Amino acid sequence: MGIKWRNRALPAALPALVLLAATGCVSSPGDPEAGPTAKSSTSGTRSVARVCAKPEAGPAKAPAGAVTVDPSVTGDLAAKTKSSPPNTVFWLGPGKHKLEQDRYAQVIPKEGDTYLGAPGAVLDGGKTNQYAFGGGARNVTIRYLTVEGFVAPQNEGVVNHDSADGWVIEHATIQRNSGAGLMAGARQQVRASCLRDNGQYGMNAYKTGDTVSGLVIEGNEIAANNTDDWERRQPGCGCTGGVKFWAVNGADVRGNWVHDNRGPGLWADTNNNDFRIEDNVLEANDGAALFYETSYNAVIRNNKILRNNWVEGRRYAERGDNFPFATIYLSESGGEPRVRARTDKIEIYRNVLENNWNGITLWENADRFCNSPANTSSGVCTLLVRQSDRCARPAITTAPLYADCRWKTQRVDIHDNRFVLDTSVVECTVKCDRMAVLANYGTYPDWSPYRGEQVAESITDKQHNRWHDNVYLGPWKFVAHDPSRVLESGQWQGTPYRQDAGSTFGPRAGG
Repeated sequence: MGIKWRNRALPAALPALVLLAATGCVSSPGDPEAGPTAKSSTSGTRSVARVCAKPEAGPAKAPAGAVTVDPSVTGDLAAKTKSSPPNTVFWLGPGKHKLEQDRYAQVIPKEGDTYLGAPGAVLDGGKTNQYAFGGGARNVTIRYLTVEGFVAPQNEGVVNHDSADGWVIEHATIQRNSGAGLMAGARQQVRASCLRDNGQYGMNAYKTGDTVSGLVIEGNEIAANNTDDWERRQPGCGCTGGVKFWAVNGADVRGNWVHDNRGPGLWADTNNNDFRIEDNVLEANDGAALFYETSYNAVIRNNKILRNNWVEGRRYAERGDNFPFATIYLSESGGEPRVRARTDKIEIYRNVLENNWNGITLWENADRFCNSPANTSSGVCTLLVRQSDRCARPAITTAPLYADCRWKTQRVDIHDNRFVLDTSVVECTVKCDRMAVLANYGTYPDWSPYRGEQVAESITDKQHNRWHDNVYLGPWKFVAHDPSRVLESGQWQGTPYRQDAGSTFGPRAGG
């Protein structure tokens, strides 16, 4: 909609408590006996990636050979960057650093440049400058620096504004900016950083006319973004959340605390592929913890997912909408063996979902496909058919285009998860207790080959979407085929649906 197992070793740069399960300092998110993490209403506070509260300090003195940047000299950082050769190390002294008073004034790094903030070093845009760091230089590093007060326009970002490749952002605080705090290029690494209180996104992983590949987002705190409430300002824009991914091929998102964002916590929107989302705490986001839309091939495992979707789920329920708006929401997304990745399905396993508004919804819009006016990713086609105009009659009615012109929710394997719901905690009585696999009745446009119930029948029965070996605590219900079919667990397990073989259904949580 927008534009728009095991645990790996800790990188040397990360503090000891950044990653949850890897450090052993808290229970693993995949441990079914583990209590809630962070601010969960049913447990005490525990350590997570609390980067914002206690950021790691940078060097108090300039490293040997570094260029010292003086905060008392306006524009000193940009000027010294311009006059220095590539691969220079810059040390920003304690204090508030300013750029020239022009909205386009910014730092344009050269290839291999490194920027190190001293304790208390802040690069402040003064609500005048739009961008902090831009240009196309590769392999730039930013560490220990606070970047705040910049006013990037909608869908643009403050740090790495031009989505250059190979940047490393570590131990940074990027806060209280308009637009996105951070953009992303290929092979970008964002580690142990605080991305909070930005006007639109903490990070917008998008590169104009290109694919972002090899992205790593690890051990960060991503909190309270979308302060400008873009969905209210532009209803239906699909342009909000903690992190937005667009056309990212290969991403590892692990060990982060993503919480209290207005909108979704993580939103992968349109032709993303090969994601591993693991060992995160996704908590108290207004919308879905994870929205995976018109995208492919992902592993979602060992996450703790707590108290999400209370605001948006409740809003739709109070309007009388019976759609199962979910905490993990897969929309026209599935496994596709023909798209190269580390997996050929979407596998969701060993997660704990506790007291969220609804659980996992697998959805496929029958009217959304390449070249359809109902495709909100206008002009974009699937990764199997690059040109949208090929998806038209008569060719779309026959193989291979009939199958390949639409994004499919298929080959989704949901197993060994723990789903807990206490309606007294969520403060709901209806429509917050659902798992779902469904589609709408195809009606549009009039030349569509997907009209009627064929998509609903396919996603429910024919596209290898499967729940099994899960644990349920609480009054769970299940939706199949369309929103009107609300099932009890026995119906869900019985014919014709045959879902959740090997799963257990316990008493009401909290009861």
